[in-house]
Amino acid sequence: MSKPKHILVIRLSAMGDVAMTVPVLRAFTQQYPSIKITVLTRAFFKPLFRDLKNLTVFPADVKGKHKGLVGLYKLSRELKKENCDAIADLHKVLRTKVLKPLIGTRKVATIDKDRKAKKQLTKGKIFEQLKTTHQRYADVFETLGFPLDLTKPNYPIPAALNPNISKLIVDSNKKRIGIAPFAAHDGKKYPLELMEQVIKELSKNYQVLLFGGGKKEVQILNYFESEADGIINMAGKLSFNEELDVISNLDVMLSMDSGNAHLAAIFGVKVVTIWGVTHPFAGFAPFNQPADYALVADRNQYPKIPTSIYGNKYPEDYKDAAGSVPVERVVEKIKAVLG
Repeated sequence: MSKPKHILVIRLSAMGDVAMTVPVLRAFTQQYPSIKITVLTRAFFKPLFRDLKNLTVFPADVKGKHKGLVGLYKLSRELKKENCDAIADLHKVLRTKVLKPLIGTRKVATIDKDRKAKKQLTKGKIFEQLKTTHQRYADVFETLGFPLDLTKPNYPIPAALNPNISKLIVDSNKKRIGIAPFAAHDGKKYPLELMEQVIKELSKNYQVLLFGGGKKEVQILNYFESEADGIINMAGKLSFNEELDVISNLDVMLSMDSGNAHLAAIFGVKVVTIWGVTHPFAGFAPFNQPADYALVADRNQYPKIPTSIYGNKYPEDYKDAAGSVPVERVVEKIKAVLG
């Protein structure tokens, strides 16, 4: 059977998961430049793929016209017009299981999430590095006949900063540290009183840019900004495209196990992550980062870690597990990474 010439890639969910596809798709477009890619994802995520050649984004309106069974049928009719001859399902949820046969493309490959091994990891039956999510994505393309080498990544050059951004970021000879202190679940967050200490200490020698979203988060970041010179809150002031421009110009990103870690990794930015009730062994560490850039909670104090894959399940007394990573360790790691 001939190889596909146009692949529909499906990844609809959270920003971090979608961002993790980008290094894999960049490798694909560089190693197979004649193959066309259409990515089915949410319209908001389109800027993530802005520098990838021979790739287009097909926006899925899963909360509007593509909602429910009728919406999926409409979506399948629209996708048929794209004339894709293969599907790479990097999502594997009920929605995609319904959608794929409706499209009618015969050649289909689906991600193996290996839920059994992940369950063993969270139940404490094993404690070892599982296959990374990036490699699981790559495996899907190999099934379609396109093996990928992820070991020699190329990255886009840092974006030029427009006047809107330049007004916010004062020109400085200091190195830029991005800090994203929030995560979807409390069990993945570094305690704010400790993060405040980290931010104030780093602002003495570096320019600190704060990232987040949502009214409450913006208020907290505004408070951090008021604490010292050299701290700039970026939240709520830029478009998503502009925010990516800023991230591409960072010297290092400090993030929880969250989407911002993966956004920075897209651009080859060094990423230091703090882990609470989750653990890099589950395969969700940011792309191409050294293992020692992941600062994990003290498993002598919290032996059940990882308590879940996504950080949504944990014993009540594990809520502040990330706080077992000392402030001094975080600061020294950032300094060491910056050299």
